[in-house]
Amino acid sequence: MSRALLPLALAGLLLAGLAVTTAPVHAAERLSHSILTRTSEAAKRIERLHTLVVAEQGEIVLEQTYNGPPATQPVNIKSLSKTVLAALTGAAIADGLITGVDQPVVELLGPLVPDDSDPRVEEITVGHLLSLQAGLEPTSGRHYGGWVASRNWVANALSRPFVDRPGGEMLYSTGSSHILSAALTQASGESTLALARRLLGEPLGITLPAWPRDPQGIYFGGNDMALSPHALIALGELYRHDGKIGDTRVLPEGWVEASWQPRGTSRWTGDRYGYGWFITTLEDTPVYYGRGFGGQGLYVIPARALTVVFTADPHPDTAGQRFSQEQLHRIVSLLLQTETQNGT
Repeated sequence: MSRALLPLALAGLLLAGLAVTTAPVHAAERLSHSILTRTSEAAKRIERLHTLVVAEQGEIVLEQTYNGPPATQPVNIKSLSKTVLAALTGAAIADGLITGVDQPVVELLGPLVPDDSDPRVEEITVGHLLSLQAGLEPTSGRHYGGWVASRNWVANALSRPFVDRPGGEMLYSTGSSHILSAALTQASGESTLALARRLLGEPLGITLPAWPRDPQGIYFGGNDMALSPHALIALGELYRHDGKIGDTRVLPEGWVEASWQPRGTSRWTGDRYGYGWFITTLEDTPVYYGRGFGGQGLYVIPARALTVVFTADPHPDTAGQRFSQEQLHRIVSLLLQTETQNGT
């Protein structure tokens, strides 16, 4: 079922308690019906896209389902899970489970660190894992299949050779995110699932279903989480409001600013990367986004008080379903254009 323009009451129920901390958007910049219609029509042409949801100033102004389940149903968000895991890490710091991003990860992992690991593993910090700057050979790409087929994902990721120093080049690796999931489990004495439900699910009022685990029972860090588009809107709004829900702080003070500070550069898109978030500029406007394979996306645009969610077919591309991140960038760019730019 498709729903284009939702009543504002629905957004009020969804995002209740999220106090607006950004300056109001000028009336001339508010999204018009024609811009929303044009955006929805353009998104529909992306064959693998399932859902588009747009919130403006905390109110859902566009919700469209194309080829998938409704926006209230959890779906596989693939590597957009890395953005959720980054939020969970921030919440764990606020909860006192982790001292901060400069804490060496070996202090948290304890016995999970292989005895024969390179001594430079001791230099890897929580922040290095968040920014994908561990320096270890990546487990993604051509190495992914062998890594997930291994008997111990954490040991395998930590035993890989160093191809750069910790804190050096951004090396996209789900293994780095999985090490972080293991560190959260060790530090808290809770599973990553239980911790996520307590520190994110409860304050945000969102559902986090169980997702796959490694052979040791550690929840997959950085891939295959399931969240609904509505839940992702709530997470994006949390970041847009500087990590707070009303008067309740969920993420540490300054966490959002630190997360959106460029620390590395993607080899594929050229966009910069912070703590679980990519950073770019669209229509001369700063944009922060998380992404997952096949067209999963969460965009936050504070200057326009916008949070945008895409979900899509999480399976490999088929004929006619080729996907590039630029396709989602173009949809978001439409939202940021003025009526004059759109030729009206």
